[in-house]
Amino acid sequence: MNWFLLIIAGLFEVAFAACLGKAKEASGTETTYWYLGFLICLAISMYLLVKVTQELPIGTAYAVWTGIGAVGTVLLGILVFKEPATFWRLFFITTLVASIIGLKIVSH
Repeated sequence: MNWFLLIIAGLFEVAFAACLGKAKEASGTETTYWYLGFLICLAISMYLLVKVTQELPIGTAYAVWTGIGAVGTVLLGILVFKEPATFWRLFFITTLVASIIGLKIVSH
C-alpha cells in the first residue's frame, strides 16, 4: 500500500509542476486558479510523502518520489508544453526510470 501511495504522491508532484507551467502561460484570474491548484497538489504530495516515510526508508522513498516527479515532469513537458524530445533527454530519463526500479527492488 505504501508503494502505491508513493506513486500517487509522485504523480501529485508532476501535477504541481504542471500547474506552475500553466500559471506561467496564464493571465488574470486564471493565474490564481493555477497557483491554487499548485498549492493543493503540493499539500497532497507532501502529506502522502510524509505518510509513506513512516514505513519506507526515507532515502528510498524520497528518491523514488523525486524520480517520479522528474520523469513525469519531463514527459509532461514533451507531451504538453512541446519541449524537445532529443535522444539524450530520453536516454537519461530511461536511466532514471531504471534507477527507480532498482531502488524498489533492493528496498525491504
